[in-house]
Amino acid sequence: MRFQFALTLQAIWTGMCHAAMQHYPAAWGHYDVCKSQVYSDEGLTWDYMACQPEAADMTQFLKVSLDPPNITCGDPPETYCALENPYMCNNECDANTEELAHPPQLMFDIEGRNPTTFWQSTTWKKYPKALLVNITLSWNKTIELTDDIVITFESGRPEQMVLEKSLDYGRTWQPYQFYATDCLDAFTMEPKTVQDLSQHTLLDIICTEDYSRGYVWKYDKTVRFEIKDRFALFAGPRLHNMASLYGQLDTTKNLRDFFTITDLRIRLLRPATGATVVDESSLSRYFYAISDIKVQGRCKCNLHANSCVFDKEKLSCECEHNTTGPDCGRCKRSYQGRAWSAGSYLPIPKGTANISRVCDNELLRCQNGGECVSNRCSCPASHTGLLCEKPRCESELGGCKGPESGQASLRPPSLCSVLTLLLAGVALWRETPRRAAAL
Repeated sequence: MRFQFALTLQAIWTGMCHAAMQHYPAAWGHYDVCKSQVYSDEGLTWDYMACQPEAADMTQFLKVSLDPPNITCGDPPETYCALENPYMCNNECDANTEELAHPPQLMFDIEGRNPTTFWQSTTWKKYPKALLVNITLSWNKTIELTDDIVITFESGRPEQMVLEKSLDYGRTWQPYQFYATDCLDAFTMEPKTVQDLSQHTLLDIICTEDYSRGYVWKYDKTVRFEIKDRFALFAGPRLHNMASLYGQLDTTKNLRDFFTITDLRIRLLRPATGATVVDESSLSRYFYAISDIKVQGRCKCNLHANSCVFDKEKLSCECEHNTTGPDCGRCKRSYQGRAWSAGSYLPIPKGTANISRVCDNELLRCQNGGECVSNRCSCPASHTGLLCEKPRCESELGGCKGPESGQASLRPPSLCSVLTLLLAGVALWRETPRRAAAL
């Protein structure tokens, strides 16, 4: 009895600590199975369900590009100063020395190293010309975001920045969020936070001042785009009502597209200065440095796959439900009896697979004596095709004219045969009046 009571207390304590430490559940555990075998009146058959891959760290699959391309420090080598102390200028960036180089790949390496690794731009030596940098993250695949985008700055956080997204592989861009120490001055926008949004305004693009403080808050290094706080507007503060969120994602295309990307772009517009005026005598204090970027998400597979593979530098869904394509966005070649459709989250919890079928014994019936088995036509020996619509002899040597086909020859009659038939017809025509007179 004591042992059972101790276990109960331990379970309660563990649950309380977990709730205190973690605001949102790490994984939702929904839609991870595409099909399962079940017994029916017809025997063992497949039960198809909507499915999607597990969320993962998507930065391991991206390609990064910088504009301008030569904006990374170290070529030529240069010395830079600490933002909070213009006299501490003992730091060096040199692209040709591994320990002193700061290439873009260091934004995505393993964190926790000592010293911290980071990408760094050139210093603001061309002031007052703006120090502008575009960092583009490309997946060459549609991605559904599942957690906050988090950018960790090793230097001070930028005073002006825009996070943008693309849904068409970088051809066009839309803003996700604006960041500034003064939103009105930088972007002529009233400052807001994600807490100001509602279910009706969730898709609004806002400017926030929460992540743009200067070096006084030097331990505040992160800039966020809050995905889960937006999810919480439908799923509740702790995302316990995921059914509500899935229902909204299923029925509101704009909402689902809002969390879907093919590319992200970080536009750095003004570095941290720590003051209202730039110190032109110490421009080596001003630069951008990023130690980590986190993008959590999953491959978009239109609820037709529960796994996604990375092969030959490309992500692709392992499609189920008779679908194919990088996003499972079309029917397989032999399963086009009905138009393709994305899967559905509804009804909770299994959803609807909207499987591409060949036959269903209702609208799509097998022909020429074929039987619909597991949504495919089982044809008799004499016919073939998706719906058993083609005589099998058409694919045989000689077609449906050969002696093995079981069908009479369809060769045209010879000229002699035609003349014989004509003469016989004329004779019969002449004989008919005589027989009528004799009667």
